[in-house]
Amino acid sequence: MSSTSAQMRAWRGPAIFTFGFRPFFFGAAVWATLSMALWLLMLFGMMSLPTAFDPVSWHAHEFLFGYLSAVVAGFLLTAVPNWTGRLPIIGWPLGALFALWVAGRIGVAVSANLSPLGVAFVDLAFPVTVGLVIAREIVAGENWRNLIVLGMLAVFTLGNALFHWEAAASADPAGGYGLRIGLGAGVMMIGVIGGRIVPSFTRNWLVRRGSGRLPTPPMQRFDKAALLVLLAALFAWVLAPTHSVSGAFLLLAGTLHIIRLVRWAGYRTGSEPLVAVLHIGYGFLPLGALAIGAEILWPGSFGSAAAQHLWMAGAVAMMTLAVMTRATLGHTGQPLTAGPATVGIYVSALIAVLSRLGAGLWPSEAAWLHALAGLGWVVAFGGFSLVYGRLLLTLPADKQRGG
Repeated sequence: MSSTSAQMRAWRGPAIFTFGFRPFFFGAAVWATLSMALWLLMLFGMMSLPTAFDPVSWHAHEFLFGYLSAVVAGFLLTAVPNWTGRLPIIGWPLGALFALWVAGRIGVAVSANLSPLGVAFVDLAFPVTVGLVIAREIVAGENWRNLIVLGMLAVFTLGNALFHWEAAASADPAGGYGLRIGLGAGVMMIGVIGGRIVPSFTRNWLVRRGSGRLPTPPMQRFDKAALLVLLAALFAWVLAPTHSVSGAFLLLAGTLHIIRLVRWAGYRTGSEPLVAVLHIGYGFLPLGALAIGAEILWPGSFGSAAAQHLWMAGAVAMMTLAVMTRATLGHTGQPLTAGPATVGIYVSALIAVLSRLGAGLWPSEAAWLHALAGLGWVVAFGGFSLVYGRLLLTLPADKQRGG
């Protein structure tokens, strides 16, 4: 096929398999909604799953290595063709990748009835295969500058493998090396990829509005220095999560990334939530680093779980929602602006992360704050599934088969 459009017109199967973002953004949002609903039922003692993971570990794994792996796959399978100039993967090969991801979610959910090695094999098959596909495209397109993204995906997959090993060894995987490695890789992805797209998208929007301060161009010397400090802080935190050196590095990294964010002129984007949410999402990266660093140096400041959720429910969830909404609108030919429903999705996600933080700050109020956080999460991702599902499951009129 000579073009992406020609591929899409030639495909006779479900519209959802015409581009990488479609199945994985939709699947990620549906799974985020369903898994949170299941977690709330487990949290309040109303049900249990036949999983070999303890409830907290299942909850942590399915957000980080279930939800986030799908979003990352959808983003990369959509972005890499633009980076390399090669045609995207569509049709049944894309459907097979999606089936691998679904198999992983089912395998982990019923893992009490399976061998630990078999569950790990089923779950890891998806990220390993995606990594091989992305590596092939980067090498074939000689797009060497984006090998760093492939490296971060490899570290993320290593974290998942260690999580499974720790679960099999009954070594508290929710507080183990695997989760910290996976979360650290996710935070670095936000730092690197977010550091490219946030100032670029902001600049494009501000230029259309006329004169005024524009963001500092991405990946200047300061940005690279801030990313190196963040990498060092994450490395220290993974190895020694309670050591004062880790806390100090995290405080420094958080401070540098606040300065980095300020350089992107986010204060000028308030009239367009589709752009402003990128800055809000990225803002949780330094806030999480500061909170975790403070918790290490002054235990009891936030509570370790609450501080960590500034990265998980804050940076990861808000940034992925920002990317999913923008990419879906852009790739389906919709205006790049956030309507009331999209704003509601963002506000619900923000309520979720702030409520989860509040549960750590005020333990006596934790029960209803956990419930509010879960409700905000379900509304946010359930709302995305409903509002954006139509765009993800159908083709635009000008790209209909035979059109």
